[in-house]
Amino acid sequence: MTERPPTNDDPRDPANGPTPDPAGSGTSPTAESDTPATADPRDFDVPDSGGVPTPEKGSGVPSGAANGLRSYEHWFGEEGRNGFIHRSWMRAQGFSEEVFDGRPVIGICNTWSELTPCNAHLRRLAESVKRGVWQAGGFPLEFPVMSLGETMLRPTAMLFRNLLSMDVEESLRGNPIDGTILLTGCDKTTPGSIMGAASVDLPTLVVTGGPMLNGKFRGCDIGSGTAVWRFTQDRNAGRMTEEDYAAAESGMSRSNGHCMTMGTASTMACMAEALGLQLTGSAAIPAVDSRRYSLAQQAGRRIVEMVHEDLKPSDILTRDAFANAVRANAAIGGSTNAVIHLLAIAGRVGVDLSLDDMDEWARGVPWLADLQPSGQYLMEDFYYAGGLPAVLKEILPLLKADAITVTGRTMGENVANAERIDWVGQEGRPGAAVIRPVGNPLGSGAGTAVLKGNLAPDGAVVKQSAASERLLQHRGKALVFSSIEEYDLAVDDPDLDVDEDTVLVLQNAGPRGYPGMPEVGNMTIPRKLAEIGVDDMVRISDARMSGTAYGTVVLHVTPEAAVGGPLALVRTGDWIELDVPGRRLHLDVSDEELEKRRADWQPPAPPTDRGWARLYVDHVTQANQGCDLDFLVGRTGSAVARQSH
Repeated sequence: MTERPPTNDDPRDPANGPTPDPAGSGTSPTAESDTPATADPRDFDVPDSGGVPTPEKGSGVPSGAANGLRSYEHWFGEEGRNGFIHRSWMRAQGFSEEVFDGRPVIGICNTWSELTPCNAHLRRLAESVKRGVWQAGGFPLEFPVMSLGETMLRPTAMLFRNLLSMDVEESLRGNPIDGTILLTGCDKTTPGSIMGAASVDLPTLVVTGGPMLNGKFRGCDIGSGTAVWRFTQDRNAGRMTEEDYAAAESGMSRSNGHCMTMGTASTMACMAEALGLQLTGSAAIPAVDSRRYSLAQQAGRRIVEMVHEDLKPSDILTRDAFANAVRANAAIGGSTNAVIHLLAIAGRVGVDLSLDDMDEWARGVPWLADLQPSGQYLMEDFYYAGGLPAVLKEILPLLKADAITVTGRTMGENVANAERIDWVGQEGRPGAAVIRPVGNPLGSGAGTAVLKGNLAPDGAVVKQSAASERLLQHRGKALVFSSIEEYDLAVDDPDLDVDEDTVLVLQNAGPRGYPGMPEVGNMTIPRKLAEIGVDDMVRISDARMSGTAYGTVVLHVTPEAAVGGPLALVRTGDWIELDVPGRRLHLDVSDEELEKRRADWQPPAPPTDRGWARLYVDHVTQANQGCDLDFLVGRTGSAVARQSH
């Protein structure tokens, strides 16, 4: 066990958490550094005062050095009327002529919004990115895109993930941009932004906003989302007072940042790092930690280098990169939502990726991160314990170590010096092994399992680490609800015909049926059962669930009910068999009976006849294909369109 020094504040000390190192050298510069550690002083002009170089000072990049840079050749370097228009209107913001000398233009794609609390601090983070871009001789330009607040947006943020991706794609392609920083955080903002950028394939680097500080209630740490589900069940069962419920609400979200559990936001931050799109060690840094702003500045420097190197998403997002992400997700006990998002991202870059691949890659991977909702600790603790690099170092033999990343180095090189830290408890309490050694895991093969059978011919998923072991093999009678509203009306009924062996089935909550595939799959335990201590049941649906949720919840049943999948044919009283070790989900109804039911089935009416929802329902693919729009699959590239004047 490594003892954490009590008085050492050096951010480069592993005991204080991993310091991101864009070059993978172990000598990462701090926020106060004027130049990157590997910079040639001829690369840009650093003022004598030691401050950040201004546009007026110049970058040292000679005019015309931007051969091949789309921003220079098609916008700022043009002669005549069009060049006049492009440059003169940018001067309205106070930029002088030096910024048009052929330096790389870096688009800072910002999902900031006060309606997205997870991302409410990204405006400040953008300023740190800009410092780094100026330092490396680039020209940073920040622009907004649609922001998807998981906690606020109805009917579900997932409905708009693909719309965000289109916003990012068209903004990058249509503007004078040579490379981009994606500022993301909340659940769908990370995958949606990556999908859009991958379709354009300009050099891209992800900077996530980081998790909140640990929540606090009655002297204990509480996790966003996870505590909500637990406290709500306790209140419904009479085990928690309304006063305590309100007190927990006020103590859960104590700072800027996304959920501090290993929910979807934290999972997708880790996936961006495991895919190689984010600087090493950056996924888990708390949002309010100064090292996140130092990291953002380093990212600004690195993206300029990536433009010069022409290092693009298509170079990074290989099949090996996706294998690394799937195995990392299993090791951290990550969200089931990662499955859909990884499938969608793979579709954008033309990587052949299936549910079967993901199930095969996750099998046998040791579960190492003891984090809520599956474990005990939170993301702040995860960072202090070494973060994702420590996990990747532990499972390195299972990874594709030679996969290239945004650092310009391989995954293996990035994590070679990572350290897993068991930090010492206070007042005689035992130390916290937030990240287990590979020889002493929390479990093995506890990642997301892919199930198939006559109830899910194209697949369904279950998060094994969040499920009850006693229910992983289960046979019970179905209690079927055609909508989540129908279930909510029945859940408190003391006469509801349900017991702890019942299998709760929810229909019409898939991508087309809701629409948007909401996070309602972890249906609340019926009150009559919660009152006698039942805390888990088998639940099956074509919906998703929050990455902060837990329980034996089978999700993403495909095909969904709204398109006539077998889920639509289940009736109350049918027997259902769940066999997670055997990867089987079976409805004990004969084929002949199912055909009779299918003949009587009528598809639900379309939810709307206009707008984005109509376009979405008409073109969204099923969960096993990533729920992308069929006409967005693939990469279009960054070709410059025809003139606007």
